[in-house]
Amino acid sequence: MFSPMIQSLISSGGQQAAIQRSLQLQSYINAPQITQTPKTDKPKSFAEVLKTSEAQQTNKTGFGNLVTKTPSAEVKAQILGQNAAEEISKSSKLGKFGALTGIKNKFNALKVSNSDTEIPEVKSNAPKAQILSMIDKVAQKHGVDEKLVRALVRQESGFNPNATSHCGAMGLMQLMPATAKGLGVTDPYNPVQNVEGGVKYLKSMLNKYNGNVILALAAYNAGPGAVDKYGTVPPYGETQNYVKSILANYL
Repeated sequence: MFSPMIQSLISSGGQQAAIQRSLQLQSYINAPQITQTPKTDKPKSFAEVLKTSEAQQTNKTGFGNLVTKTPSAEVKAQILGQNAAEEISKSSKLGKFGALTGIKNKFNALKVSNSDTEIPEVKSNAPKAQILSMIDKVAQKHGVDEKLVRALVRQESGFNPNATSHCGAMGLMQLMPATAKGLGVTDPYNPVQNVEGGVKYLKSMLNKYNGNVILALAAYNAGPGAVDKYGTVPPYGETQNYVKSILANYL
């Protein structure tokens, strides 16, 4: 048996521990309970994405008005024939990641040709200044705002004629193999051929969406089928950031 003094210490220690445990339990029970708000994966609308744009916040431009299908600004573009536009609109996978199946002969209106203004050849290792000059000439040839084309090329390939994405998109405007073939581009790494094909496709999207730059850019990235499905820029983070980045360099 322990001495009375040690027994007293043991009993005292046990009581103190019990009291401490009791206080801790009471404190836990009476503490305010934090309710966690379940996370939602609901994507932001493009209108919400635009709120973070410096240009929109500083009122440099009202491009937020272009989110819907009704255009609020004119685009310098001589529109393609209506038949070609109608054929394009039938395909839900004509974007950069899609295919050009089922278009056949009616798609010839978009094919790259040597008619009208001839664009001098540019080598893939040409200086950037020469690349930019070529881009401007192609844009002017097809009646599309050269500043818009420059912004798109910058986003797509960083002005690198030899760029190849992980999904197989090629060249300055990152044409997929099927897209390049349908546009009559025989050498996607030929800077002039590639940009001519990309500009004609962009122009067809401007036509489809009545000159709405935002929707045309969204269709270039995600395909017109996705734009038609949502009636606006699709709720895909990649596409929304893509359009926003191009607008920042265009406007």
